Amino acid sequence: MDALYNKVCMQCSKLVTNEYSTSFSLGIRMFSKDLRLPICAIYGFVRFADEIVDTFHESDKKQLLKEFKTDTYKAIRQKLSLNPILHAFQKVVNDYQIPVELIEAFLESMEMDLEPVIYDDILLKKYIYGSAEVIGLMCLKVFVKNDDVQYEILKPYACALGSAFQKINFLRDMKSDFVERGRVYFPDVDFENFTNEDKIRIEEDIHNEFMMAYKGIKKLPSNSRLGVYCAYKYYLNLFYKIKSLPASSVIEKRIRVSDKRKLFVLTTSLVQNKFGLL
Repeated sequence: MDALYNKVCMQCSKLVTNEYSTSFSLGIRMFSKDLRLPICAIYGFVRFADEIVDTFHESDKKQLLKEFKTDTYKAIRQKLSLNPILHAFQKVVNDYQIPVELIEAFLESMEMDLEPVIYDDILLKKYIYGSAEVIGLMCLKVFVKNDDVQYEILKPYACALGSAFQKINFLRDMKSDFVERGRVYFPDVDFENFTNEDKIRIEEDIHNEFMMAYKGIKKLPSNSRLGVYCAYKYYLNLFYKIKSLPASSVIEKRIRVSDKRKLFVLTTSLVQNKFGLL
């Protein structure tokens, strides 16, 4: 019965992943089969926490997140939850020895989104670590399968990739973050006076993190390298598209990569992997 329940809960996380993110779902298919459901379980957990702070505007978000946090730690401790998303997540946490400190950092960043915050460099670094870098580190624990030495070697590269992804998300979602949620994540940036100089400065930072992250991707185990590379290439294409536009365009609309372009990225990544060009 435990096996059947575990299977059902993992499938629930897979459904959440497929429904919420076609791009992420495609990337997961590039992992070896044994990694796909554990990564879906991590995605399902972070997706639901993010929904609490970004979507449920008519509810008491602070109370919902508090209950979600309590239920998360209870599930990990008891190795069981009747919430299928939390049950799948706790299984991955326990199976792959994901440090509770990563989960605490993530939930703390979610709490930061509940109230307006004026970000300085220190607060932004803390927020990005908790909202993005630790997710990469959770996935890395799955990729290396409890190899602590390999985890420590790859850790800084995973953090660089997570940070680059998050900063691109900030640029992509700049309008909705400001208009709908009153957020501007970049320090010393005024949304209503966002300049090309501001944008270039942010892009230079992202470029440096991408350069570092790519070095780490090449060091990943073969069972996960292609999937992470696909995500890297997708965000790199999004980054190039944002770079090609003036600052005024970034604050007017959400920048997207077309489905046709995503398919091209996937296809070229497969070819590069086949011929050992990663």
